[in-house]
Amino acid sequence: MAAFGLSVDELNGVRHFTFGPAIEAAKSGKRIARDGWNGKGMFVYYVPANSYPAQTGVAKAHFGENAMVPYNAYLALKGVDGTVNTWVPSVNDALATDWQVLD
Repeated sequence: MAAFGLSVDELNGVRHFTFGPAIEAAKSGKRIARDGWNGKGMFVYYVPANSYPAQTGVAKAHFGENAMVPYNAYLALKGVDGTVNTWVPSVNDALATDWQVLD
């Protein structure tokens, strides 16, 4: 992936960029964040499609007792409190130009 003529690894040296390069960096295994976010330690990362063992009664009833439950790829947000949630960008996030690669 290249953005602004830079590879994902070279994006570490770019201070700010748009959401497109940020998503590509996340898909390449990088943590991304907006400079404008108030929460310290917040970042977004990409989780590829996979599956996990059925954990709940509902999942076991639907997929089977020892089934693997499939899930689609998604973006995850590590919040200020250390918890992780699925994340969907707001319009402001998608149009922002202050995205950065954290690693």
